[in-house]
Amino acid sequence: MTVWGVTRADVRRLAVATVLAACAELAGLLLMATAAWLLLRAAEQPPIAALTVAIIAVRALALLRGGLRYAERLAGHEVVLRYLGALRGRVYETLTARRSSRFSGGDLLSRLVSDVDAAQDAVLRCLLPALVALVVGMAAVTGALLFSAPAALALVAGLVLAGVLLPVLSARSARRAADADAPALAALADSAIDLARGAVELRAFGAADRAVAAARTVASGLSARERRRAGSPLPGAGAAIQVLTTLAVCVTAGGLGLPAIAALGLGTMAVFETVLPLATAARRWAEVREPLRRLHQLLSEPAPRDGSCPVPAANVHLRLRGAGLRYPGRPAPALTGVDLDLPQGRLVALVGPSGSGKSTLLAALAGQVETTAGAVTLNGRALGAYPAERLPVSGALADAHVFRATVRENLLLAKPSASDDELLAACRAAGSEAELDRLPGTDGAAMSGGQRQRLLLARALLSDAPVLLLDEPVEGLDPAHADAVLRSVLTAAAGRTVVLATHQPAPLPGFDEILVLDEGEVVERGTHAELVARAGYYAEHYLPSPGRAHMP
Repeated sequence: MTVWGVTRADVRRLAVATVLAACAELAGLLLMATAAWLLLRAAEQPPIAALTVAIIAVRALALLRGGLRYAERLAGHEVVLRYLGALRGRVYETLTARRSSRFSGGDLLSRLVSDVDAAQDAVLRCLLPALVALVVGMAAVTGALLFSAPAALALVAGLVLAGVLLPVLSARSARRAADADAPALAALADSAIDLARGAVELRAFGAADRAVAAARTVASGLSARERRRAGSPLPGAGAAIQVLTTLAVCVTAGGLGLPAIAALGLGTMAVFETVLPLATAARRWAEVREPLRRLHQLLSEPAPRDGSCPVPAANVHLRLRGAGLRYPGRPAPALTGVDLDLPQGRLVALVGPSGSGKSTLLAALAGQVETTAGAVTLNGRALGAYPAERLPVSGALADAHVFRATVRENLLLAKPSASDDELLAACRAAGSEAELDRLPGTDGAAMSGGQRQRLLLARALLSDAPVLLLDEPVEGLDPAHADAVLRSVLTAAAGRTVVLATHQPAPLPGFDEILVLDEGEVVERGTHAELVARAGYYAEHYLPSPGRAHMP
């Protein structure tokens, strides 16, 4: 209750929705039973006065069922929509408080949208139908008991089979199906992303038809499994239980007279219309259990500290001790046991193949992700103890955003009081001589890759942050220009701590330490001279070639 944020008002609204839904179902059940009794009793041609109450009851129940059904829909959706609004806000606040925590962009979207929507289905399609079936079933058994104890026992047996056994079997079948479909669904999602984002490249290399055919093959396999499951005997078993229970009730109530037997029989059929959907609800519950588990895990994690520590303006000392990071749902860790000491003014380079963990390490230093092992500290205190939005860190990271504005406005974000001379100096240090208001600067789409990188570098240099984190800052520039820009940036950043992830070897001999990463682990470390002497990965890939940079 505390984790999920369910209030007493939510419970009251759910109770109201359950009562209204149960009353609507009972009105339908009584309508069927009363109508059956009325028809058969009327066939005996009794005095009209003997039928008056039944006639009025049929009309009243018909009107009441429709009104209650409408009221139940309003009440049910009110409780769900109110709760989901509050839950979505709590999830967003939790993710924001954790600065995206260990979750990737897709994970965040899943938790904020589809996982919260699963909570809606858990209430509307699982919990509410189960509560209604329980209330209606108990009321029906009580009513049958007033007429015949054997008939009531037969009804109980049928309801247990249809309302307990079938849902259990249905849930197990759904879990097995989900486990079997998971690899195919993941492959289909990957194919869809590749087709959407790589359409130009696929067409250019003549691979579009093969990619589409592969996706269709996966989709066809999923469809075939769905068709086979549609032929499952479970739906037919529910109908068979309904018919057999109705016959058993009618047989055991044989001494009551034909009108009463008909009322019990049609009433039994009506009860099963409420109970049989529990098999579908159980299948849906099996599907939403994992999203609900993820939500519970997220909301039950202890909140980070409130970030009340004052942020140091100078003499910043960042340190990683045994830092590790594993994203949920990923088979391998993104970082493993990384140690890094960054006193003020230290120059450290991160090198290694693409996907080796360089960007993830920079994100951990920037406070954008939280490590799942080890610690990241700032001046001896955990990084989470400081306000995330005021950490003394700036840089050009892989996900840095260029706003839909002029270059001048983008640069002034880093230092609103900067003069034109300061802006131009930062641009020159980043390798751009263009006038500020003439260089395209919308949202990155109107800029070349090189222009965007230089803008991000200039913005990072303008900030007063004592730590600069640079992630492939000269990507997209020709090698000679890239070397010149990097040297210029390092000169402008003199006195600051700089952590540079790069494939460019030219400036690396001047760095205090170089870390070679592979699959999230530091496999080599040392100065340029020390790494060259070891003749390992660094010596093979990062020795400068005459006249150009050597890219691994």
